[in-house]
Amino acid sequence: MFSLSEQELADISAYIREKYGVNLAAKSTLIEGRLGCYLQSKGFESYGAYFDFAKSDPAGEEMANLINRLTTNHTYFMRENDHFEIFAREVLPWIESLDDSKDLRLWCAGCSTGEEPYGLSIFIYEYLAAHGYRRADSAGPKAGAFPGDIDTTILASDISEKALSAASEGVYLYENLAAISPEWTSKYFIDLGNGAYRVTPALRANVAFKKINLLDPFTVRKPYHTVFCRNVMIYFDAETRLSLINRFCDAMLPGGYLFIGHSESLTSFRHGFEYIRPSVYRKPL
Repeated sequence: MFSLSEQELADISAYIREKYGVNLAAKSTLIEGRLGCYLQSKGFESYGAYFDFAKSDPAGEEMANLINRLTTNHTYFMRENDHFEIFAREVLPWIESLDDSKDLRLWCAGCSTGEEPYGLSIFIYEYLAAHGYRRADSAGPKAGAFPGDIDTTILASDISEKALSAASEGVYLYENLAAISPEWTSKYFIDLGNGAYRVTPALRANVAFKKINLLDPFTVRKPYHTVFCRNVMIYFDAETRLSLINRFCDAMLPGGYLFIGHSESLTSFRHGFEYIRPSVYRKPL
């Protein structure tokens, strides 16, 4: 397998950083690992030749393929589970106390293959069912309906079309569900056989998937109660992180919560959030 040269790394990483904010300048191993076999199977003799081909594709399909391969990350249900517990224990009661609590506005930015928004949907369903909200259908989550009286639709975005396609399908192998109890697995997933499970119609209907480049300006019809942007900013440089943090703050309701990855921190930035606990921040009321 051929190697990625310093110039090829510089060209590819500069382009990805400018267009998508992802910093791959020190990620030569990642680029080689995710592109090497593919390039050889397609008959390219160098990373530079493939990169030139991707840029020259008038339909933009090959560049989209390149981005998909470099940015899609492995994830699983209930990753960093304490965030889900905090969301159920602290965030949902706060949202319920608001005058506009008929509309839960939650954004999963960088949702990858959908485990995060579907996991949050489970906690939302459990919370609403336990707190007396009318069930829209007595058959429960397998019937395609959440408890009524409140709009719980989650916006889930990613830059990768491949990841969004998989998320929309909502089919996962059993090992991705290992952190979910057998009771919830039975309640919120349909066993397809051969170790594959599909999310129930209720979970699928509760998530709106959309391709969003976080470098682009995003319009907000009504400010969000909560934003999950976990393990995404680790790929951005400091300037891009600060810009995104401030735009998230502007897009959120006072009192709104921001969840970032456990390996991430906002301590080196001047921003508008209050520190709650590691990887959890809140916009001042």
